[in-house]
Amino acid sequence: MESVERIKHVLLTLYPMRKSVGQKAMFREWLVKELKHDGYRVREERYGKTNGSVNVIAGDPEKATVFLMAHYDTPSIMLLPNFVSPTNVAAHLLYHFFAAFLLMAAALVLSFVITFPINQPKLTLPLFVILALALLFFTAFGPANRNNANGNTSGVAALLAIAHELRGDKRVCLVFLDNSERGFLGAKSFRRKHLSVSESCLFFNFDCVGDGEHLLFMPSKLSRWDADLVNALVDAFPPEGKRQSHVLDQGLIYYPSDHRKFKFHVAVCACRRLAGLGYYIPRLRSRRDTVLEEENLTYLTEGFLRFLPLYLKNQGK
Repeated sequence: MESVERIKHVLLTLYPMRKSVGQKAMFREWLVKELKHDGYRVREERYGKTNGSVNVIAGDPEKATVFLMAHYDTPSIMLLPNFVSPTNVAAHLLYHFFAAFLLMAAALVLSFVITFPINQPKLTLPLFVILALALLFFTAFGPANRNNANGNTSGVAALLAIAHELRGDKRVCLVFLDNSERGFLGAKSFRRKHLSVSESCLFFNFDCVGDGEHLLFMPSKLSRWDADLVNALVDAFPPEGKRQSHVLDQGLIYYPSDHRKFKFHVAVCACRRLAGLGYYIPRLRSRRDTVLEEENLTYLTEGFLRFLPLYLKNQGK
């Protein structure tokens, strides 16, 4: 699709970082124009200075049946790359515990290196606490990561590619969420403001869909019971070339993203697969996050265009 190539080029060259207030504002200005050009009624929702989130909404939340989401903010760089394994929760947790241990160990060693030569052992513990907090602060609020092709430029690109094909379809509302990297503040704010639809409608969340040939579709615990939804996903997203789709409606799944704020949802991500580990997302929040496969965006766009009529037909709409 020509639109996919253009969208990818614009996002990666003109708006690769969307972390500061200014970076986000410039991106939103372009985003609003892009969506209006495709026939959408677009507005920004702001939720106060303390919250600081600005969501961009294309369509009418009160009339839509299906919501498509992606967070547009990008993170700070991490001292260690992030690691996500949706189907291997033990590996996911062990990695993050190990990463935290390494940070604490580094802070402890550095505190000894500073206090030992000056013979001030009493300063070791308070210095360790200060250094540990500084490292944690750097991880959460440090310098912007310059490369965000997969997390989450890919999700934004997927939404824009789908929006271009839907051309303002009133049955669908697109929500570009802010501040996912700050505890999902944008998603929480949208849910509070639109509580009725947030409790009853279906939400798709596209997060990290650009790097990996395995596309995972993860319905919420409540959505797993909807056989019509699961069947529509299976029919709309068949294997295609090296792209393999997996509708995960059984077993323990953990994928930390904005969809967790909505009762009925389908989380979508792209993964690689490693024997003994399972599905995983590589290189997040690192300088190596440079892969955004256009084939994934095309696959998701074409698949959603098949999914929408199947799902709405089963809903009697």
